[in-house]
Amino acid sequence: MVFATSASVAVPSCSGQPEMRVLVTGIAGFIGFHVASALMRRGDDVIGLDNLSPYYDVTLKQARLAVLEKEAGSLKFEPVDILDDVALASFCRETKPEAIIHLAAQAGVRYSIEQPKDVININVVGFTNILEQAKQLGVSHLVYASSSSVYGSNRKTPFSVDDNVDHPISMYAASKKANELMAHTYSHLFGLPTTGLRFFTVYGPWGRPDMSAFLFTRAIFEGTTIKLFNHGQHQRDFTYIDDIVGGVIRVLDGPPKASEESAPYRVYNIGNNRPVELMYYVELIEQAVGKKAKTELLPMQPGDVQATYADIDALIRDHGYRPDTPIEKGIARFVEWYRDYYQS
Repeated sequence: MVFATSASVAVPSCSGQPEMRVLVTGIAGFIGFHVASALMRRGDDVIGLDNLSPYYDVTLKQARLAVLEKEAGSLKFEPVDILDDVALASFCRETKPEAIIHLAAQAGVRYSIEQPKDVININVVGFTNILEQAKQLGVSHLVYASSSSVYGSNRKTPFSVDDNVDHPISMYAASKKANELMAHTYSHLFGLPTTGLRFFTVYGPWGRPDMSAFLFTRAIFEGTTIKLFNHGQHQRDFTYIDDIVGGVIRVLDGPPKASEESAPYRVYNIGNNRPVELMYYVELIEQAVGKKAKTELLPMQPGDVQATYADIDALIRDHGYRPDTPIEKGIARFVEWYRDYYQS
């Protein structure tokens, strides 16, 4: 069984600047795990919290933590829930983070339709608790996860941060839009530098079991049927985890500045800027596994969108972001990890 992070991610150097104490919320999650690993490799002190929610396989989260604990570098982890404002405040007073990367959230568009209160509690109330701690600590930067889902059924592509996002089509999307509004309020009122990142369909080793790469790979290995909604005609801006991590750290190191016209607040798309047809995505997994998939074509699901496509010009301009992992290489790496982890 292989427990390793991807070694190809380009970690921006922190030479010439002091090491930071960075709080990563949701550290046992897919993106949080990879971000924490990259921060540790470049010499930052990582403070992590996660409530180890049973939304998906907790043993996978524990395995990620086990990898981090074996890596060289400074790591302090506590199983703190962001909804427990007393425990969160105590943890922050003890550890005194200088910056925060907030990745803890209740994910899942379809889950949010079935369990809207869970999503609002964790994504909105929990984010309020994080904002309060960021304010009280006076952190240099709060970077937080937004989502491409805020664009709703927008048909104009590529999606731009200048597009109207006032018409979400799921409670998950609404909660992420709320996060952006809340962050702006704290940036305006308290001068707190905040940056929201609208992630576009992240995939890669150690990925979430409820995401398409994982679901499709497992189904092909097990010989079960893959359900392809919208009759397989979806397009997604699939973004490899290494490209996401590199972007997150670049953004962390460049907090927005206040001006006479605006608060120290930014929102960016972070994606691959190359939408991929879902059927081609399945074909790539089939090639990597070495076995054909069984598929069932179904209608569009509530809360789903036909296509996502990120305009990343602003992130390129402000932070030099350049995703460079083609889907063919990324899928091969994911399937290799899956095969090793599950001994398939």
